[in-house]
Amino acid sequence: MTEDQIFTLLGETGIYLLGALLLILIIVKGVRIVPQSEKHVVERFGRLHSVLGPGINFVVPLLDVVKHRISILERQLPNATQDAITKDNVLVQIDTSVFYRILQPEKTVYRIRDVDAAIATTVAGIVRAEIGKMDLDDVQSNRAQLIGRIQESVESAVDDWGIEVTRAEILDVNLDQATRDAMLQQLNAERARRAQVTEAEGSKRAVELNADAELYAAEQIAKARRIQADAEAYATGVVAAAISAHGLEAAQYQVALKQVEALDKLGSGNGNQTILVPANALDAFGDAFKMLKGRG
Repeated sequence: MTEDQIFTLLGETGIYLLGALLLILIIVKGVRIVPQSEKHVVERFGRLHSVLGPGINFVVPLLDVVKHRISILERQLPNATQDAITKDNVLVQIDTSVFYRILQPEKTVYRIRDVDAAIATTVAGIVRAEIGKMDLDDVQSNRAQLIGRIQESVESAVDDWGIEVTRAEILDVNLDQATRDAMLQQLNAERARRAQVTEAEGSKRAVELNADAELYAAEQIAKARRIQADAEAYATGVVAAAISAHGLEAAQYQVALKQVEALDKLGSGNGNQTILVPANALDAFGDAFKMLKGRG
């Protein structure tokens, strides 16, 4: 093989190798593998051409350039503290935390330079505006409602940036020392007032129960007296009926019965007492025994 043939063969081999290398380069440049947690923004001649999603993607080598690689994972902004004035003119410090993720990277990279700083500034303004609509008591008691309103307002504000605010949190509401002292005094005064009200209600209840007990006792005594009066009236009625039916003899019989009962009580003593009875009383007792014997 002559020298010219060798040079010709080497030239052809070099061309083939160069073509193979160029083909490999075109294939490598034309295939883009995007991770699951990213999206790639592709530019062609300096302008937005497409957004590559996770997986295998094909582009035109030398024409299409992956300009931005954007993570679509959820992000957390650094905790921020901002001052705000409530509706009742109380200065508070609000600690906030915001979580977001990028949904449309083509909007994020071409419409805003520093997305974290922009979101932080937006959140600070919205927090001040929302706190200004509420009293201090509402801020502390309705924190969930306040968080919802802040998140809704932030989502509306950052919608043009291709961002989704996944969560907004109010970590703490801090007060200056003077306000804390005033609130502590108010709390102690409220506790004292509640204790006085409770004590007064207890005293009132005790008086009511005592009055109810006295009223109940009076009602029972009156009821017993009515029963006793009814019994005496009934006995009187029976005696009156007997006198009406039998005349003087019935009356004498009742008197004789009472005299015998009295004599029985006098004789039921211990036996060491002396009883003086008038002479005519003995005659009366004798008549009574005769009458009782006759009735028997």
